[in-house]
Amino acid sequence: MSTTHIFTPFSEEELMPKEEKLDVIKKGKQFSIGIPKETCLNERRTCITPDAVQVLVEHGHEIIIESGAGKSSFFTDLQYSESGARITEDPKEAFAQDLVLKINPPTEEETEYLKPNSYLVSALQINLRDKDYFLKLAEKKINAIAFEFIADEYKQLTLVRLIGEIAGTVSILYSSELLALSNGLMLGGITGVRPAEVVVLGAGIVGEFATKAAIGLGASVKVFDNSLSKLRRLHTLVDSRVPTSIIDPKELSKSLRRADVVIGALPRLNMQPIVTEEMVIKMKKGSVIIDIGIDNGKAIETSELTTMEDPYIIKHGVIHCGLPNLTSKMPRTTTKAISNFFLSYILNYDEEGGFENMLLRKNEMKQSLYMYKGRHTKKVICDRFGLTYHDINLLIF
Repeated sequence: MSTTHIFTPFSEEELMPKEEKLDVIKKGKQFSIGIPKETCLNERRTCITPDAVQVLVEHGHEIIIESGAGKSSFFTDLQYSESGARITEDPKEAFAQDLVLKINPPTEEETEYLKPNSYLVSALQINLRDKDYFLKLAEKKINAIAFEFIADEYKQLTLVRLIGEIAGTVSILYSSELLALSNGLMLGGITGVRPAEVVVLGAGIVGEFATKAAIGLGASVKVFDNSLSKLRRLHTLVDSRVPTSIIDPKELSKSLRRADVVIGALPRLNMQPIVTEEMVIKMKKGSVIIDIGIDNGKAIETSELTTMEDPYIIKHGVIHCGLPNLTSKMPRTTTKAISNFFLSYILNYDEEGGFENMLLRKNEMKQSLYMYKGRHTKKVICDRFGLTYHDINLLIF
């Protein structure tokens, strides 16, 4: 008795029954993203480039950009519309989206345009805020995320680091310009002429990049910080070529008297300045101070907030620059860097099933919020402005 052979392209093993596997697609609700035009501090940066818009539109998001939002970063409305964004002349429409991406926090008038329960992602610049700002957002039940609090899974402040890298480098380039203006000195040394002396206060990311830029230009650099581990890290990164010191007032005062440029790169949130007015009085006439973190707290007592139209003031014969948005001096580079971050940030939430799912799953996402559905969730802000604090972990679990 002959058996009929049936031809099959599958092996016996492949024909064995297997358990069914359902393909579960983690897809978040596609949301609309509003990019309003920046209206304060002569802001020249924006959050998204046309290239990033194209990728987000391909992923199903609707992007609404206010006309002229990218102009100062050298991106045209045409570039954005060709990438798939919808251009609107009405700022109210840009603000009335599920997610609003901004560089500076919204003004009182702009807060009125926000849609209740929407997400706002912007810098906070706590030194420039008042209590009313938080109360107005709370009325709208906004979910507010601050650049300053956005962290990754390794608890690194990703966006702060990114902007800090640019700020550190820009601070040296701009101080070089101001030094030439004030007393005709070149920042770097030249054969037979001693290099200018730079004092960097802070050995964090901003301080690291300021130090690297100053060394690159040939300046003589000294770094002060109260963290030995940060100083040690910086020492390793710059091949021990830079003298470092703990912040000892006597040592600091001595270095400041010789300094041509002082870069304030120390976070001073709710803290006293490091450099006193007496120290500034003893500095050389025509020297330059750039206080980078002034929007979060002064490192130098005599610092004042300045604007792009009047970027510096002169006190005790010393040039003081207190631009809260120093990286706006290089708007295209900064916009590209911020845009790269937000592209991966938003796509990551798509994969995880949207913002609400991420809030449930990821602790670092919870920590980036300073307001959840109108409730104040950052203790440092509540203490400063006398607001009622709500623990984010008790609101989302």
